[in-house]
Amino acid sequence: MKNHSVGFAMTILIIGNLVAVLSDALIKTMGKDAAVFQFVFFRQLSAVIILLPFCLRVTKESFFVGLKWHFVRAHVWLLGAVFMVISLSTLPLATANAIFYAAPLIMLPLAMLVYGEKLSRPSIAAGIIGFAGVLVIVRPTDISWAAFGALVVAFTIAVNNLFIRKLPTQQSVAQTLLLTNLIGMPASLALALWENKPWDWSPLITASGSSALILVYAATCVVAYRAAESNKIASAEYSGLIGAVIVGYLLFNEVPDVTTLMGTVMIIAPLLWLAKVERKQHKKDSIQAIAVNE
Repeated sequence: MKNHSVGFAMTILIIGNLVAVLSDALIKTMGKDAAVFQFVFFRQLSAVIILLPFCLRVTKESFFVGLKWHFVRAHVWLLGAVFMVISLSTLPLATANAIFYAAPLIMLPLAMLVYGEKLSRPSIAAGIIGFAGVLVIVRPTDISWAAFGALVVAFTIAVNNLFIRKLPTQQSVAQTLLLTNLIGMPASLALALWENKPWDWSPLITASGSSALILVYAATCVVAYRAAESNKIASAEYSGLIGAVIVGYLLFNEVPDVTTLMGTVMIIAPLLWLAKVERKQHKKDSIQAIAVNE
């Protein structure tokens, strides 16, 4: 794994998270009375339709490699998608996203347990300060079932990102995303039928737009977490919180208060500091490598 990929991976994650905010905004327009499982099924169906043309040349042997891990990620992704619709329909966009961005914090200890990654002091410090910022925004005394659902989303994002490294590297990003959605469709269809609400295809356009945007986010995650260790780039996930505050204000008239803004600063500032630390460390490692080669 190359150290010079850290800056690239963090940039990719920042772009992906800003795009994901727009997907969240589309979901929020559905309102509280939407058929949740139908909407999730429509998102997966539209994702498969979008991705299929990019996977037509995939061989049968390549397509089924690593199916076990695709199965696990597909259903973890499905769980997160369901709770994302529920939480976004109730919480302000910035608040929901603040909880979603607990994912990088969850990833740090999980990466240590699953892959034996060592946590640097800057990573630990950034995680602690960022988590404190999340708490400032969420205000633990106001925790609701919707907030709990958002925390489930954060956990599923963390698990899915960690398991990316379990996937076969010879598979393309499009193939990975196709399998994630395709394998989860039987379960989402079963849930939609169990929901027993009148079948309504009108949300399909909204679901398709949300899918297209979230596929961009998912693709950036696959690229970024294959390029660098998760503990070095996870803090870049926080960047979308600024976008959530701006989009929430412009589209839903959600005016962030002083506490929300303060928490946002607590989340973003460590990200900028960590990026600076990583650049210095990369420069130091490069100098040492040149000295050894000489």
